[in-house]
Amino acid sequence: MIERAEAVTRRQFARTAAQAGALAAAPMIVPSSVLGRRAGAVPPSDQILFGGIGIGNRGMSSVACILSYKDARFRAVADVRNERRELIKSTVDKRYQNSDCAMYSSHEELLAREDIDGVVIATGDRWHTPMSIIAAKAGKHIYCEKPCSMTIQESQALAEAVRRYGVVYQAGCQRRNGKNFVFAMELARGGKLGKLQTLHCNAGTGTTWPPITTHDWLPAEPEPAKEVVDWDRWLGPSPWRPYNPAYVQGRWRGYFDFHGGGILEWGSHTADLCQYANDADDTEPVEYEPKGENTTPYFIYCRYANGVKLVHRDSGWLGLGTCSVRFEGDNGWVETGDTGKIEVSENLKSELPPPEQGNAFNLTLHYHWRDFIECIKTRSRPRSHATAAANTHIGCHAAYIAYLLGRRLTWDPAKQEFVGDAEANRMRSRELRPPWRLV
Repeated sequence: MIERAEAVTRRQFARTAAQAGALAAAPMIVPSSVLGRRAGAVPPSDQILFGGIGIGNRGMSSVACILSYKDARFRAVADVRNERRELIKSTVDKRYQNSDCAMYSSHEELLAREDIDGVVIATGDRWHTPMSIIAAKAGKHIYCEKPCSMTIQESQALAEAVRRYGVVYQAGCQRRNGKNFVFAMELARGGKLGKLQTLHCNAGTGTTWPPITTHDWLPAEPEPAKEVVDWDRWLGPSPWRPYNPAYVQGRWRGYFDFHGGGILEWGSHTADLCQYANDADDTEPVEYEPKGENTTPYFIYCRYANGVKLVHRDSGWLGLGTCSVRFEGDNGWVETGDTGKIEVSENLKSELPPPEQGNAFNLTLHYHWRDFIECIKTRSRPRSHATAAANTHIGCHAAYIAYLLGRRLTWDPAKQEFVGDAEANRMRSRELRPPWRLV
């Protein structure tokens, strides 16, 4: 007997996939013509509904993208700070001309909503991996800001959770979809540079972003009411520390408890592009050799198993903007950065865009978000997928450990461990404060 097939909504599909731990079928979307809606309208069944968790200044850029799309809608925000909840609700309600945006003080309440398809995670770094795993278990698609993890262990757990629960994950490494960076990466991947020799990634400026974090604390100040700032939830999986308002206002970077340091902060932007240019999303460099002090200039010289070299450095760039990268092969080189401008070796000048394009591309978050939304619709893998993000971050964590220890380290990508260095291997993980965990 043939049974009548029931229509499956995107939300039902996501819940089923999360429960089963794999994707079994594609959702059925009802076209506008069947619903009799006016041409150009987006029926509710076609809209992807989002919630936001920990939306600070950086997260507001993602919210702005969502608010600009017809096929996406922002429905709710969860934040430990009341002022942020109020600001997001006000912004969203003003855009939609209603009062529908819900506010929650805990992520559990938001994730329990069955109508939410995906979440924007824009908390501080300490929460990125644990929150992503919690969201994946709830069957939500995930856009998570970078850096995506605090340790090698977290990187591994993140990739495994996304695979197990079958959700779509996009790391906030938007330069992977930036036109000038794509141009440079495709020159490398397409063989225009010849055989790749050395990849260079901008490690920030050591005077502003020291490679090594501090174990100091800010002085304790009176803790506000839980309704104003839930300090315990703000800390989350980090060790207990006394409250200081500077932390919640954004001054948590550079502190070991909350941040992975300049190598990870900038590497999640730029080493990530080198990984892609080298077609190395499934692996990491195998050697790491640090040079310099905890200021500028500093370097970490890395090598992949295929012989390609990777250099983290904070100086010596052509002035093409922050987050610069340079790819060198035996047939030429290309360098670009956040200005959108591109420089190449003389023999590759003909590969540059036409003069009327100004040899520049504007970096915009919309390309990255469009990639994410289309991948949710098609159940395909976005450019900054979880495996790519995990391996980029593992490489950056390994570089940080080498720099902290001040010695050359060898890494085994297959075993996911340092070769013959027990001290370095102990630094692959950190204890999470109960009840938070990576399962």
